Amino acid sequence: MLQSRRTFLQSAIVAGAAVGTRRAEAQSMAKSIDTPILNIAYEESGSAQGFPIILLHGFPDDIHAWDDVAPPLARAGHRVLVPYLRGYGPTRFLDSAAPRMAEQAAIGQDLIDFADALKLPRFAVSGFDWGGRAAGIAAALHPDRVRAAVLIGGYSIQNIFTGSQPAQPEAEKRLWYQLYFNTERGRAGLKANRRSLCKLLWQDWSPTWHFTDETYNKTAPSFDNPDFVDVVIHSYRHRLGNAPGEPRFEAVERQLAQRPKIEVPTIVLHGADDTLDRAPAETPPAERASFSSLVARRIVAGSGHFMPREKPDAVSAAILELLAAAR
Repeated sequence: MLQSRRTFLQSAIVAGAAVGTRRAEAQSMAKSIDTPILNIAYEESGSAQGFPIILLHGFPDDIHAWDDVAPPLARAGHRVLVPYLRGYGPTRFLDSAAPRMAEQAAIGQDLIDFADALKLPRFAVSGFDWGGRAAGIAAALHPDRVRAAVLIGGYSIQNIFTGSQPAQPEAEKRLWYQLYFNTERGRAGLKANRRSLCKLLWQDWSPTWHFTDETYNKTAPSFDNPDFVDVVIHSYRHRLGNAPGEPRFEAVERQLAQRPKIEVPTIVLHGADDTLDRAPAETPPAERASFSSLVARRIVAGSGHFMPREKPDAVSAAILELLAAAR
């Protein structure tokens, strides 16, 4: 009886220690690191020796989009890195005189610069909206660095040289905010009403997601970054041909204009209730042709545009599935 009790207590202590270790590994630590252009703020969780996974938020959002995606990845033994994009949260430009630009090539390069600064030879990546585009660019142009990609919203690399061509009227209606930002009234509106405007976009793009004020207010301070308005305005004006890009990215933009294939193992996720990026149930030929190693394409029921917040389990499961298969 005494031996059984002692064995039980020892087992309980070991189990408790294991749980404590897993919890510690899943906790996030706020950090920052310098790249050639930015001081990038980020949160890190999981084992420092684990295979790295970089999670990229979109507009208008921040790293809290991944709060429920990161813990399962950390518990699985991975090193999880969640940076604030340029213009968001504590991330800052190193040069106060540097132009606050945010064309797609710049966002993609920020991801590679971030991995370089952390000395990551290879990594997995997932992203949505701006982050999905950056993830896709890195996967397309640097397949030697990206082991696997989960792209929420699909292939979104743009040919900015034809960006001024009109879309179908229904699509133009959905892009009202981009057209708004291409006016000086839109710049002033974003500056004056950034929190209420961004909240409206959350509501419009994910109409079946009933988030709380507490959830939104946790992220909204990231839009107070002093570069937020300039970065957002440049991004949406550049993609419509109404703002010049950085000369250093001219050749890259020409390469991206060819819409290069993504060759790394990829899972594409679309929100069934996403009113911004409406995806058909069947895979369009153009989308399938954009991937050489498309593992799966899934329409996630009950999710709008902000899938990592709305259906985090679908995202974390896709990432773990890819990494298990891509070893």
